[in-house]
Amino acid sequence: MASTKVLNAKKEVVKTIEEQIKNAESVIVFQYQGLTVSDLKELRNKLREVNGVVKVYKNTLLKRALTNLDINMDEFMEGPNAILFGETLLEPLKALAEFAKEHDKMEIRVGILNGAVADKATINEYATIPSREGLLTMLAAGMMEHVRNLSIALNLYADKKEEENK
Repeated sequence: MASTKVLNAKKEVVKTIEEQIKNAESVIVFQYQGLTVSDLKELRNKLREVNGVVKVYKNTLLKRALTNLDINMDEFMEGPNAILFGETLLEPLKALAEFAKEHDKMEIRVGILNGAVADKATINEYATIPSREGLLTMLAAGMMEHVRNLSIALNLYADKKEEENK
């Protein structure tokens, strides 16, 4: 039987995982088997830039934390898994998806986005959404087109009125 010291340490890890899941906008479970240490270091650095953190926990501790939160992802808790905890929804997810495209040994398995379990297809859809800056640029361009069309129409109307007054 495990000592109470070990059990208490495991309980603390489970509490930590629960808190990280609760506080993260995006939580992604992915397999990292086959990646080198330098690949993982590169991934951690990229994710740090977009407020994401990668952690590796024992599957049993992760299962226990998910069970405590009433989340069922048991079918994905096989083999070596790492977990991405992102403070924002899209940026860490996009960085992880981009890294997965470059490294075919890495596989995104499942995630929790805004508190709901998301499968691989849903995660890939979210990864294709443009960044916040890209969306704001698209919005501004759309608004500018209406202003441009209005100015052209007013100019044509003014030219027409000048022709009529001559």
